[in-house]
Amino acid sequence: MQDETDRIMNANAKSTGAAPPEDDVHLIVAEDEEVVIEHHPEDWLAFVLFWALAIIVFLQFFTRYILNDSLSWTEEIARYGLMSLAFIGGAVVTRKKAHIAVELLSNLMKPSPLRAALLALVDFITLGFMGLLAFFSVTIVERMHSQRMTVFELPMSIVYGAVGLGCFMMLARQIQVVWRNARDGWRRAPEITEQIRAD
Repeated sequence: MQDETDRIMNANAKSTGAAPPEDDVHLIVAEDEEVVIEHHPEDWLAFVLFWALAIIVFLQFFTRYILNDSLSWTEEIARYGLMSLAFIGGAVVTRKKAHIAVELLSNLMKPSPLRAALLALVDFITLGFMGLLAFFSVTIVERMHSQRMTVFELPMSIVYGAVGLGCFMMLARQIQVVWRNARDGWRRAPEITEQIRAD
């Protein structure tokens, strides 16, 4: 039966002028990419915070559901750890230029001075936002110094200090992104999405 199918396919290929199909043709092709391990301070901080958070949440689960005697500090510290991880992780995402963005307009535009101006405007608006975020994080750290954590007698400014650290790291990384993009003239490497033609 298979031989008959192959004979028919080869006959059809000869009649249409196409080459006979190959046996190793696949619909989905996946290639392994090289894993690059980067050693940046925000990566290590996020790594340590993530695993500390995982251990604390597991400890909370274990003591609450297995031992039936929950530790009182685990929930609060997990909440603060998640806040810190979000902002320090924001610095990682800023460095990789992977923040969520609406890029439809710039993708539809052809490489031109107008497109470069649009990309520069987006970079400077983002830089301004990061600057405001860093400024207000200093203000909130100062205001929260008088408040105390619920479980520990430590000032809440420690928690918000980690948030402020993440904001300043995002600001520093955004300055690097703007500098790099300005040096390149706000041109991006062509992507498949940039080949879409406007109707």
